[in-house]
Amino acid sequence: MLVVRDLVLGRSRFKEFRASPEGIPTNILADRLQRLLAQGLVIQVTPPEGGKHLAYQLTKKGLALIPVLKSLRDWGLQWEPGTRAALV
Repeated sequence: MLVVRDLVLGRSRFKEFRASPEGIPTNILADRLQRLLAQGLVIQVTPPEGGKHLAYQLTKKGLALIPVLKSLRDWGLQWEPGTRAALV
């Protein structure tokens, strides 16, 4: 869900996901992206600014997870001290 959260927050490239505060190892991140691609939650796109590195984008199916993420955020804010809201 961290990758989906990062996509919702505007991150779209592998290096941006790696820069997330959780510090996910590259092999695990690559595996998660492949699983999200296989499940049809994300697609690879050429970024508008060009470049040789592809970006990732949520599909309609992936975007449908936003209310789920917001519900998890709300639960954490209510029940887990120290929870911060990254999603608005």
